[in-house]
Amino acid sequence: MIATQFYTFIRQYLIQIMKLKLLILFCTLTMLMSCKGQNSSKSTEKTFDNIRYGTLCDTVTSLSNAIMIIYQDKKNSFWFGSRGQGVFKYNGKYILQYTVKHGLVSNDIWGIQEDKFGNIYLDTQDGVSKYDGKKFSTLTVNNNADNEWKSEPDDLWFKGNWNINGPYRFDGKSLHHLEFPKNKLADELQAKFPNMNWSPYGLYSLYKDKKGNIWFGTSNLGIYRFDGKSISWLYEKHLTDVEESGGSFGIRSIFEDSESKFWFCNTSYRFHIYPGDSIVSGKSLIRYQREKGMESAKEKRDLIYFMSITEDDKHNLLMATYGDGVWRYDGKNMLHYPVREGEKAITLFSIYKDNREELWLGTHEEGAYKFNGHSFEKFRPGEN
Repeated sequence: MIATQFYTFIRQYLIQIMKLKLLILFCTLTMLMSCKGQNSSKSTEKTFDNIRYGTLCDTVTSLSNAIMIIYQDKKNSFWFGSRGQGVFKYNGKYILQYTVKHGLVSNDIWGIQEDKFGNIYLDTQDGVSKYDGKKFSTLTVNNNADNEWKSEPDDLWFKGNWNINGPYRFDGKSLHHLEFPKNKLADELQAKFPNMNWSPYGLYSLYKDKKGNIWFGTSNLGIYRFDGKSISWLYEKHLTDVEESGGSFGIRSIFEDSESKFWFCNTSYRFHIYPGDSIVSGKSLIRYQREKGMESAKEKRDLIYFMSITEDDKHNLLMATYGDGVWRYDGKNMLHYPVREGEKAITLFSIYKDNREELWLGTHEEGAYKFNGHSFEKFRPGEN
């Protein structure tokens, strides 16, 4: 009888101990989850990516003000490339910030791509970073390359550094730096401006058309195209130089519309591109015909330069300008969407259409904006 009571007492005592341990564990987990919602960019803590993959990152509550590039990956997470603060990943719940201290080659992000395996590539002035879901690595440039231009369907192309001649091609194994043919116009510019601190060959834009041709928009030398076999060139002064200010805009954007006509950084003309090249004085030139572009009757403007362009689900063109908001063109009329924060006009860098065909803007100093069906409003994760 006494033995039975003793064992009963011991069992109840052990049960109470287990309950106490479970209570302490529950409280600890609750405190850890609370901390996640209070993180700042100055603290490195474990989040769902950290716990699953062991990758360090910063959990933050907001994006940078300078969000230049926006990209949505195959798993529908958003990546926001910033100027100076690395890249932000948002999955609808958490905002994760990755910077050079987490393995990025640079905190200035100018392009984001994804390969067929789901790896993310970040294009910067200091190199290309690859994120495989576990860690960042910097792609090594093949220094033994002989400038042999090639193109395969799964290749990725990068703009790289503006101060050099030519793009980078990644074939899945090696990163190859390629150079454009020497251009007499570049020599003339460098002779005229001997102290210029950029390359006239430097890339502002890179575009792959419906046939797989790769187009390159340069800072001062117009447009190059690689069709998988040869490189050809297109140059018109008005595409690069802004007559009103006398400055140089460069080829900031290239786009093929639903009618397979091309637009190059302003609304003056659209271009019908013919197959094959013209050979003039030993140079391969793109064969084209200019067609009437867009006109804005409301603003009485014949020419609008745009930083970035895309097409919505109705094949309307959407053009993001530097300081004049977004313009929509339906083939006949233009509609203007001012982008402001109060009375202040927002300077734009890029426009992007996501997996659900929703429109986004990257800006120089006001974060990201999203189209609500009527206007572009500032994107605040967790609120929009």
